[in-house]
Parts: sequence; C-alpha cells; structure tokens
Amino acid sequence: MTDKPVTDKTTPTDAAASVSVTPVTTGSNKVQGPANPWPALWALVIGFFMILVDTTIVSVANPAIKAALDPDTANLDNVVWVTSAYLLAYAVPLLITGRLGDRFGPRTLYLVGLSIFTLASLACGLSDSLELLIAARAVQGLGASLMTPQTMAIITRTFPAQQRGAAMGLWGATSGVAMLVGPLAGGVLVDGLGWEWIFFINIPVGIIGFIAAWILVPKLQNHGHRFDWFGVFLSAVAMFLLVFGLQEGERYDWGQIWGPFSVWGLIAAGVVVLGLFIWQQATTKSEALVPLSLFRDRNFAMSSLAIAAVGFSITAMGLPLMFFIQLARGLTPTESALLMIPMAVFAGALSAPIGGLLDRVHPRVVLLPGILLVAVSLALYAVMMNADTPIWMYLIPSAIMGIGSAGMWGPLATTANRDLPVNLAGAGSSIYNTTRTVGSVMGSAAIAAFMQSRLEANLPGVGDASGGFGSGQLPAVAIDGFSAAMAQSMFLPAAVMLIGFVAAAFMHRPHALR
Repeated sequence: MTDKPVTDKTTPTDAAASVSVTPVTTGSNKVQGPANPWPALWALVIGFFMILVDTTIVSVANPAIKAALDPDTANLDNVVWVTSAYLLAYAVPLLITGRLGDRFGPRTLYLVGLSIFTLASLACGLSDSLELLIAARAVQGLGASLMTPQTMAIITRTFPAQQRGAAMGLWGATSGVAMLVGPLAGGVLVDGLGWEWIFFINIPVGIIGFIAAWILVPKLQNHGHRFDWFGVFLSAVAMFLLVFGLQEGERYDWGQIWGPFSVWGLIAAGVVVLGLFIWQQATTKSEALVPLSLFRDRNFAMSSLAIAAVGFSITAMGLPLMFFIQLARGLTPTESALLMIPMAVFAGALSAPIGGLLDRVHPRVVLLPGILLVAVSLALYAVMMNADTPIWMYLIPSAIMGIGSAGMWGPLATTANRDLPVNLAGAGSSIYNTTRTVGSVMGSAAIAAFMQSRLEANLPGVGDASGGFGSGQLPAVAIDGFSAAMAQSMFLPAAVMLIGFVAAAFMHRPHALR
C-alpha cells in the first residue's frame, strides 16, 4: 500500500473515504489534513499508548520474569536486557523511520509498524527462554520505532500551530499516563495470569488500533527523501557500543571483556563513533538523517535535551523501585502497582488542561515546575525506601510525580515542534523521539550497572552467590542492605532529571504565540 497525496476529494473506495480533508494554512506552512483531525489522533493514540506501556510494563514483571527464565544467578543485568533490547531496537531506527514516513506516508508506516509490534508481542508471550524473549523484544522495538514518529508528524501536519498545544496535550497525556499505568497493568496481569500476559494483552489492542487507524487516519502528501545509510550504520554502532559497555560493565568488573576489548574501550569507541556520526551529518552531501539546522531553533534543541533526561530518569526509576517494593517489602506485583495509581490519576486528569494552557503562556511557566516536581518525587522515593516506612506513604511521591508529569510530557513535545516547518515534521519527530529513546536506553543500561554496584557495596559477594533472588520477600538478613542499594540507585534518575530542568530554563516563547 502506497500513500498518495491528499486532495480535497474522496472516493467511496478509499479506505479513509469518510475523512474530509481540507488544507489549513498557518503562517508560511501549509498544513494538510482532515477538517476535524481529532478522530485520527484518537485512533493513533491507541497504538501509541500500547507501545509506550510496553516501555514500562516490564519493570513490574522483571522479578517474575527473572524467577521464571533466569533463576540461578543474583545478577540483575541479564533480565534488564529484556528492557534494553526493546529500547535499543526502538532507538536506532528512529532517525530514519520518520523520513520513511515522509517518503511513503505516515499512515502506511504506522500500520506496518503496528503489525510488526503486535506479532512480536505474541512471540514474546510464547518465549520459553530469556534469550528468545530478548530477541522478540528487539523485534517489538523495531515495530515501535516505525510507529512513534508518525504520530507526532501527523499532529504537526494536520493541526494548525495555534491548536498544537491541545493536540500535543493529548499526545503528552498518552505518553505520561502510559509510562505510569504500565506498572499497574503489569502487576494485575502478572498476578492474575502470569508474566506472559503483559505481552498477550497487546494482541487485541493492536488489532483494534489497526482497524481504527485504517479507517480514520487520512493519507497525507508524500515528500521525497534520499536516505543516509552510512549515517544509519554509524548511529547504530555508536548506540550499541555505548549501551553494551554501560550495561555489561559491572559483570566484567569494568575490565576486559574478550581479548583486546575492554568495557572502557567499548564506551570510548562509542563516544568516538558518535562524534564521527555528528561530523558526517554536518558534512554529508546527501540528505542528513539529522538536519543540524533544526537545532538552531533553541526550543527544539532544549526540548530534545530535556526529553533525553526525562526518558533516562523515568525508565531508570522503575527498576530499583519495583525490585525494592516486591523483594524488600514483600508486596505482590498487583499491590506494588497499586502504589502507582496517584501518578496515573493526576497525570491523566491534568495533562489536557495543561496542554491547552501552553497555547497561551511561556513554556517555562509549565515546564520548570513540572520537571522539578518529578525530580523531587524521585528524591523522596529514595529517602523513603527502607523497611520502616509505612506502605501508604509511598502514595505521596507517586502523587507528586503524577502532577509533575502532566507539566512535562506534552509541554515538552509541544514546545519542541511548534515552530518547525511542515516539510521537516518527520525529521523533527524522529530526532525528538530518538533523543527520548536514547535517554531511555542509557537510563536502562546505567541503572542496571549502578544497581549492581550498589548491591555489591551493601551486600558484599552478592554477585558470586550461587542462588538468585527468586521471587517473594528476601530473607530478613538481606533486607536492609538490599533496600539501601535500591534507595541509593534512585538518586541517579533524580540527579539526571535536573539536567532537564536546566534545559527548560533556556527556552523562549514560541513564535506562534508572539
């Protein structure tokens, strides 16, 4: 199926024939899309919500997955690859999948990605070894990377600039609520049906999302692009070297991995290749994957930096928190997930009105308090993660994080894309989502290494233990040391969140609101 340029005429045979399309002009940018673009956005939200839930739903299931598929070791970095493989396969292709959407149509790429994601979910649920699960998760990530840029690109191409705040508010609400509801859904499914069902549940949702997008999402005009395959290769190599080095460092005691290859050598090589990629993008005579001119827009540059910090922190915080709640405090997955309810309630209730507010005020008015509240909630979790804190008190940082999230996800996306020209919607969406996902990949890898190092410091010899942590509450003798390790780990995402706060402080009022 190949998308054709949108016109103001439809035919009965068109799959999206019920969608009336009217060009809308905003400034110098001509926006094409349906007269009422909201139904299309709601259709996209179904699939977008599903792939983002999968980013966090595994966190609450990790102890159960480890007990089922990797029960014989006390190292946590093996099971963390279930998250990292997904995020790595998600992040690397993002630089080109937005351009593919411009070339072949965002609707086409979205539907292809949704199909891959749904089928890979079935493979994940049927996996009977950790290695097979990690491989299936990587395929899931590929499907997600085809879908994600298309959602933001369609918003940019179908909503006029003065309405994008409200549209991105819905997008941000979806992003924020999914990142927080994932653990809740995971807990209920793991306890009630088993860890496999956190993946099986995607199958009916994926089918519904496919049908809705096929009917409601319009075909948009294609833009021709040349593809920088060498740039794709360099970015993939850089990401792999950096993530593998960070995540596997503790296992190899930050020394030799094999022959001449050391952990620090891989990380250094990743940094060098990343620098080479940036230089290649600046000098290529072909069409760059990353048009560096986009970063001349201060809001786009600062939003990209901020969302990388946010992705790092939100991905990283779920691992120590869920391991602490379940193993040190003895809560079931469902009980631990119930502690996330205030996050979901506040983020869901406040994201849309705050998105509308962003159409009228300076972005700093919303972003600075939102990001700061999330950082405070992470630090509060760290202080409270011990055996003496009453369980109900963990609802307090959960509520604070929900309020902060409402002022963070949607407002960052809106601010990043509001002033971008329509013909760069795909590239801008790809880069923004890539920085978010790169941050998430780095957060997953870094927290795995940091958690293991804190465990070694607080429970000496744990890495050499013959048995694993298993499932259920830890023996009393290990609880204090384990709790201290998880609490110390939470300070890492709290500190990284402050980078996002500083980036938001440098933003200016968008041109569309002047």
